[in-house]
Amino acid sequence: MLLYVHVPFCRRKCTYCAFASQVPEGDDFALWERALTAEMELSSKRFGRPVLETVYFGGGTPSLLPAWLFGCVADAVRKNFEVPKGIEFTVEANPESADLHTLQDLVAAGATRLSLGVQSFADDDLRLLGRPHTGEQAVAAYEAARYAGFRNVGLDLIWGLPGQRTATWLRQLKVAAEKLRPEHLSCYSLTPEPGTPLAALLEGGQLALPGENEQSRMFMTGSAYLEGQGYLHYEISNFARMGFTSRHNTGYWEGKDYLGLGPSAVSTVGGRRWENPRGLAAWAEEALAGKSGARPEELDRATRLRELVMLSLRTSKGLSMAAYRELSGRSFSEEHGALLQALRRHGLVRISKGQVRLSANGMLVSNLILERLMGT
Repeated sequence: MLLYVHVPFCRRKCTYCAFASQVPEGDDFALWERALTAEMELSSKRFGRPVLETVYFGGGTPSLLPAWLFGCVADAVRKNFEVPKGIEFTVEANPESADLHTLQDLVAAGATRLSLGVQSFADDDLRLLGRPHTGEQAVAAYEAARYAGFRNVGLDLIWGLPGQRTATWLRQLKVAAEKLRPEHLSCYSLTPEPGTPLAALLEGGQLALPGENEQSRMFMTGSAYLEGQGYLHYEISNFARMGFTSRHNTGYWEGKDYLGLGPSAVSTVGGRRWENPRGLAAWAEEALAGKSGARPEELDRATRLRELVMLSLRTSKGLSMAAYRELSGRSFSEEHGALLQALRRHGLVRISKGQVRLSANGMLVSNLILERLMGT
């Protein structure tokens, strides 16, 4: 089982962010800790103290937690679940709260992998995104992570920003890949979420995203550059050095059971799925009353089949046609024969050894391909 813990606190809300997060005030930290502990205890009893494959603290900004609080929660994880030695234990951090002492405390509490939300090394980009750190702080946080003892560090970057071009995107990648050389890079295209300040500026015409051709060049040129630097392009948005792919995310893409704790967290266990209330107070009330996961949704075969195709084709491993047949009772190649032939002719998919994989060009238009495959 994969464990995800949502930390819903941030120093301030970024202009593009639609995640469940808030600026902590009053006894928010204490309420979160009490409710989270209750949710862990309930989950441990419900699933028989399951063995964890990975632990992932995301947010929000987990590095914003006081050291004592993170330590207490990490201890509660070990108390309520079987946590094998050497497990991948990831913590997300933002540069402005990732000082040396904080990072050392994370390592002392058991964290083995750091995911650092850099987003950009350019201060103009960071101001546009509403990020509360500078490019210099991002580099300093990375160096502090190394000094603190993290041997597995990933950086998050965003491309396709207003005013950005392929050359400026490559400069960002060169800082990451040549100067810092992290084990992992997540490169996400900017997706303006409805209702966010950045989306409002784009809708109002004050800002404009790069055109489709420019964004295509960013994706293709950036991917080729990172592969040339020794990174495996193992998922549409993710690159890793040999042996450093994210076990947690890979488990999710492979359809493994995952338990989500905290506000807005989603769980899928044994073919059943449930989502926690989004707000801190509503989630805490439910967790403290022992009602977390009380109304799961049974995933039907059509939903599981759709997710198998969509998640598998995001990865370099691709879709197993045997797995598709096992779940559906049908042949993927026969069911989608004409479309697959057309995609192969255009160099968008590759089929070998029973696996269907998207090419780099295919990854670029993955949403369109998936829509055609799923008939939506």
